Amino acid sequence: MQTKDIQSDKGIGFAVLFSVLTILAAAWMVAAGDQLTTALSFAVAIIAACLAVVGAQAFW
Repeated sequence: MQTKDIQSDKGIGFAVLFSVLTILAAAWMVAAGDQLTTALSFAVAIIAACLAVVGAQAFW
């Protein structure tokens, strides 16, 4: 009897999605003019980077 391994690409998808979001937020952080927008962009970039790593580890 063979067992069937089902592999998913969710880990790659999460990593790519949140990596792109991280890059966009980091770019917005550099381009933003005021301090509040820079801080919010930095927070979004850090959270998205964490989610990229967690998503890749959880679904790989």
